[in-house]
Amino acid sequence: MKPERIVPVVPGPGQESVWDYPRPPRIERSTEQVVVLLGGTVIADTYDAVRVLETSHPPVYYLPRTAFRPGSLVPADGRSICEHKGQAAYLTVIAPGRREEAAAWTYPSPWGGYEELADRVAVYPGRMDSCTVDGEVVQAQPGDFYGGWITSRVAGPFKGAPGTLGW
Repeated sequence: MKPERIVPVVPGPGQESVWDYPRPPRIERSTEQVVVLLGGTVIADTYDAVRVLETSHPPVYYLPRTAFRPGSLVPADGRSICEHKGQAAYLTVIAPGRREEAAAWTYPSPWGGYEELADRVAVYPGRMDSCTVDGEVVQAQPGDFYGGWITSRVAGPFKGAPGTLGW
C-alpha cells in the first residue's frame, strides 16, 4: 500500500509550519507566559520555557522544575528512550484533589545537544485541566504518546492521529 501523501497546511500570518521544523529536533527559548492548571490549581507558571521543535510535531514546552508548585511532581513508573534526547523519566502530577499518573516527563541526563532539558519538565496538555501559552488555551497533540502543544501559532497537519505513524 502506497503511503498517503502529506500536504502541509500553508501557514497564515504569524504562524509557523511544523513541516519547517527540523529533524533531529531543535530547542528554542520562549518568553511566552506558560501556565498549567490541574485540579483547579495553578501548578506551574513561567516566562522561562523552552520549546522542542521537530518535523510534523507541534512544539513541546519544557518548563523549569522551579516553575512547578512544590510537591506537584513525584517520580512515576516507566521510562522511554528518545533517539535524540535520551532516556526520559516520568512524573506524576499532583494538585489538591487530583492526581495524574505519569502525566509529565523529564530528561535527567539528556544526550549531547539537549543538555538544556536537564532541569525541565514537560506535561501532556490533554491530561491537565488546561495549559495556556500567552493566555491561549492549548489543544493536545492527537494520540496518547506525543505531548505536543497546539496553538494558533502552528500549522499542521500533526503527527499522532490514526494513520500518521509512518510520517
